Amino acid sequence: MKIVIVGAGAVGSYLAERLSIEGQDVVVVESESDRADELQREVDCLVIRGNGASPAVLEEAGIKNADLLIAVTSSDAVNVLACHAGARLGVPRKVARVEDPALRAETEILGVDFIIDPGEALAREVLLLVRRGGVSENIPFADGRLTLFGALVEDGAPMVGLTLPELREQVPDWDWIVVAVIRHGETFIARGDVRIEPGDHVLVMADADRTKVPFKFMGVTDKATRKVMILGSTRLAQLSASEISGHGIQTVLIDADAERCREVAAKFPDVVVVQGDPTDPKVMASEGIDTTDAVIALTGWDEVNLMGCLIATALDVETTIARFKRFDLVSLMPGVGIDAGVSSRLAAANAILRLVRRGRIHSVATFQDSDAEAIELQVGPASKAAGQSLASLHLPKTAIVGGVLRGSDVTVPHGDTVLMAGDRVIIVALPAAITEVEELFE
Repeated sequence: MKIVIVGAGAVGSYLAERLSIEGQDVVVVESESDRADELQREVDCLVIRGNGASPAVLEEAGIKNADLLIAVTSSDAVNVLACHAGARLGVPRKVARVEDPALRAETEILGVDFIIDPGEALAREVLLLVRRGGVSENIPFADGRLTLFGALVEDGAPMVGLTLPELREQVPDWDWIVVAVIRHGETFIARGDVRIEPGDHVLVMADADRTKVPFKFMGVTDKATRKVMILGSTRLAQLSASEISGHGIQTVLIDADAERCREVAAKFPDVVVVQGDPTDPKVMASEGIDTTDAVIALTGWDEVNLMGCLIATALDVETTIARFKRFDLVSLMPGVGIDAGVSSRLAAANAILRLVRRGRIHSVATFQDSDAEAIELQVGPASKAAGQSLASLHLPKTAIVGGVLRGSDVTVPHGDTVLMAGDRVIIVALPAAITEVEELFE
């Protein structure tokens, strides 16, 4: 597939890197020379310097032969204009990053096929993480009937030292499955010889209504969240405050900028807004950090977010979540006690990769410290998988089926589970296995 990406910021550069690794034909259009040069050095793709809203520049990028145009600059107007130019030049599918609600109503007539707003998607993700404290991911699949969640295995947790077959022997009603283990930056798709160690980042697929047992085995405490403290007043912070307070959770927002604090307070009357340094322990203490269940650092600076979460951890806050832009910081989070990281680029990638994957794709999810993907797809009537048991499919060793939705019934499968046409299947796979999985199920 040939893909033209307009914008080499955090989202565009991440997509370019991920898609080029998979062997997609990627061309990036970027107006800033320094950013374009950096991307050209680091990623195996063609980079064109110029305005991505210009038809002439898009033609230079080979837009007439492109299957997909992705416009993800920081400007809504540039993104929409790029898609408008792409529509006139015959691109089959056009995706635009648009944050302004007033502009969205006009996008369809301007040629935009799909709109993404990473901020809104990320705010919903933050809410899921807050409502289930102690987990690093909480991703719904199969219309919310199945959930894929991740957590760091605590020292002394019941699953420590067990292989997956040994773990299964200890669980009488097997309605959850370990799908992947991330250890020191390396991802292992769950197989029989994988033995769980303390500090492993374990990904589990489970029936959404039956998570107490896997939580117990991982050493995660599942309790209701009553109070949340948000650090920062960025757009993401405001969206998250609205989501969280709207679900009846007491929400305190701290930011140093007095004018922004006044604006947020006027916009969200249910949120307690405090002017102060979000990394000052005294400010946190004055706002009741001792009764706070979760601290979410959502400023625009990774360093401030990490510092805020470290202080909250030192003050015995049970759950800390940090927004990050630099991926090289992600691997440091578990070692210093930060429970979860959230990223706009991952939120955008999850929305866009669904359009890149072949077959009947319902959703795609990526992870902060792994190159694995979780893909929810539908088994087509002509699929090689229809009528076959999982054991007979001979999936690649770097792929695993974590869940099956058939009608209203959800199943965490076994090797003898037989797939039927129309089933929705959730697969976790490393990049090397994705093409083979697509061919098997489409």
